[in-house]
Amino acid sequence: MSHSLTEHLLDRLADAPADGLCVAFSGGPDSSALLHALATLPRERPLRALHVDHGLHADSARWAGHALAFCTGLDVACTVLRVAVDASAGLGVEGAAREARYAALAAALQPGEQLLTAHHRDDQVETVLLKLLRGAGPEGLGGMRARRPLGAGTLWRPLLEVPRSVLHAYVQQHALACLDDPANADPRLARHALRHEILPRLARHWPQAADSIVRSAALCRAAADALRTRWLAAFGQLHDHVTGSLDAAGWRGLAPGLREPLLDHWLHGRGLPAPTGGQRAQILRQIDARDGRVPCIRWPGAELHVWRGRLWALPQAPPFAPGWQACWHGGVLDLPDGGSLRVDRTLDTPLTVRLRRGGERLKPAGDPHTRELRDLFQAGAVPPWQRLACPLIWEDHALVAVADRWLSARGQALLGETLCWVPGR
Repeated sequence: MSHSLTEHLLDRLADAPADGLCVAFSGGPDSSALLHALATLPRERPLRALHVDHGLHADSARWAGHALAFCTGLDVACTVLRVAVDASAGLGVEGAAREARYAALAAALQPGEQLLTAHHRDDQVETVLLKLLRGAGPEGLGGMRARRPLGAGTLWRPLLEVPRSVLHAYVQQHALACLDDPANADPRLARHALRHEILPRLARHWPQAADSIVRSAALCRAAADALRTRWLAAFGQLHDHVTGSLDAAGWRGLAPGLREPLLDHWLHGRGLPAPTGGQRAQILRQIDARDGRVPCIRWPGAELHVWRGRLWALPQAPPFAPGWQACWHGGVLDLPDGGSLRVDRTLDTPLTVRLRRGGERLKPAGDPHTRELRDLFQAGAVPPWQRLACPLIWEDHALVAVADRWLSARGQALLGETLCWVPGR
């Protein structure tokens, strides 16, 4: 790169929308260089900063204080966003922190505002290599997009063509005080191995390796964008907007180049992580499961069911005790799967609510026969993943209602017309 960081930003800003700028500011060298360079330019747009405090390190409060002081010195408003990182979702601490960070940044963006991050060319190279090692297709190998929607605004990475060395030279030139996140030196992280071991060796043997990888990423991005128009059209045909499910045979019949990104798009739209290659192969195999079987493929943070010729994607079920039961006096009752049971009055006689234990039978009002729950669930198309958590309502030793789906004559008299079951999933 032959021109300076400031000149590069001036070029990019000349072609950018005139909306306000907001820098995702960690306090490290990269984001410090970006924010300082923007602050020294003529203020033709509003400029502010957001700092995310993950609370994962003993010094995180001190880092937030540094961010506020740095921004005050530049006359730039800074907001500290404190987040709770849930490492139990199967994403690992690093992945969970990233999810929490972007959720907080998205929520803090104003309409039309552009969130700038300091991701640079070296970050892009590392990202592409990591995606390659994980078996990604054109979408993943295209690396980070320069722009994408985020919250009410846009995520913008204006430095993807700028080497890390340019940013660090800027930091030294202006003697900027920067934070040093110890995670960057953690040898357990895959990026650390690439940055400090693999890429230096590549550069010794292939000096143009970084440029070539970035060029390949651009070609993959163009290919992914071309494929996107096709699989989006297929998604519109295969996706049921009412149930959120996907036609299983139709999805399997697509070419892999369309099938893979379509699956990821569907899952991400439901707030779920994508599966590994092995799990994708398992999904394809399970589509042809024998009648009566309901295959379920699980991975951290998600589970996928094949049922009635369609794919159903859900977050992983929270653990709950099958022996759970509660005394219910009416109103709203929270269920152990995260769902609820509600009746809009106080019950004259308290009832017992519990989960299925096996062997339950009910005579629905107006039905001459007593039915097994298994038969009711099948006839009523209750999804298999909801059956174990379906609330059964008892008066003493008599089953009077299966959620709000089937009520005995006595259940109707007790609960009336306002009974409502909201499944947790």
